[in-house]
Amino acid sequence: MSRGALTRILVIAYQEVLLLRHNPSVLSMVFMQPPMMLFLFGVCISNTPANVPWVVLDQSRTTQSRRLIEAVQSTGYFRPPAAVVSYDEGRDLLRRGAAVAFLVVPSDFRRDIERGGPRVQVLLDGTDPITAARIGAYIDSVGASFETDRGDEPAGAAEQRVAIRQRFFFNPTLRDRNFFLSGLAGVLLTNLCLSATCLSMVGERENGTFEYMLASPTTAIEIVLGKLVPFVIISYVVLALGVVLPGLSFNLWPRGSWLALIVVTLPFVLASLSLGVFVSTLAATSAQAVFISVFFILPSFVLSGSMIPYQLMPPGVRQVGFLMPLRWYQIALRRVIERGAGVTEIAGPGLALFVMFGVILLFIRWRMNPRLG
Repeated sequence: MSRGALTRILVIAYQEVLLLRHNPSVLSMVFMQPPMMLFLFGVCISNTPANVPWVVLDQSRTTQSRRLIEAVQSTGYFRPPAAVVSYDEGRDLLRRGAAVAFLVVPSDFRRDIERGGPRVQVLLDGTDPITAARIGAYIDSVGASFETDRGDEPAGAAEQRVAIRQRFFFNPTLRDRNFFLSGLAGVLLTNLCLSATCLSMVGERENGTFEYMLASPTTAIEIVLGKLVPFVIISYVVLALGVVLPGLSFNLWPRGSWLALIVVTLPFVLASLSLGVFVSTLAATSAQAVFISVFFILPSFVLSGSMIPYQLMPPGVRQVGFLMPLRWYQIALRRVIERGAGVTEIAGPGLALFVMFGVILLFIRWRMNPRLG
């Protein structure tokens, strides 16, 4: 390479450095993304169960049964247990995802201790196989070391193990892929919706058609909704692929209502698409829009519960995830696909998504009104 060519390359490189110094999107990626990644992968993601929600049906109601429950609680992996009054109520909490473990202490627990064969039952939500297996192991270790206090034994006699009878629901074989594939449609739709619409308003400005659009007799909300309609149709095609392909490949078909799946997808797609449009109203260039969308997409994947169960996230982080549309959609997806839910059982997530859609539209209107005035 000649000296003149090297000089020209260095001059062009210097010009690019000057441009980068005044490009906030690139600077934000350099200085803001590393702390965000550190927080997500250092604090939010962990294979160690924590803050595990669990319920207890104590049919014995004796000192021994209360000591066993306290021993499980003292491991430090569980939240304070919620008491239920029936077996069906506990199973319903498992089915709705409100609990990961369900401990059943039989009415004859004290008598079994005196006879030397105490047993309890633990029902576990197997939708996340790693978490279910670890939680089962923790409870089993408590049973193995539990002091039964048999009154007929002399001091120093060997302790009697409490047998833990485990049963896994929704994913009895504990297949890892079921957990990830049941939320696949949500991940695909989030990526599509934010990537597709984050450039919508920016593209209009860069193409020189934004002023023409403002001159038309349309409101900000009408403009936004008109841009969303084609992507809603495309999103249902992606939904079909995200559900049918796992079914054909791994026989993972929805156990619940297909109608519920179709119904809850609409508010999720609208909320995600409108979030992409809002990103577009914040950005001045296409590059900025892409960079900003990254700050929504990656946290959505991590904090929504698509990668790890949101119930196991630290307090505070778990609540932040509720501000993301994917959190509510993956709850509905897993209820329908793995737990066999119907339309009424996804009403809560669906309502939350509609509220999010409305709030984001208000933010978009706020950002666009000065330009429409």
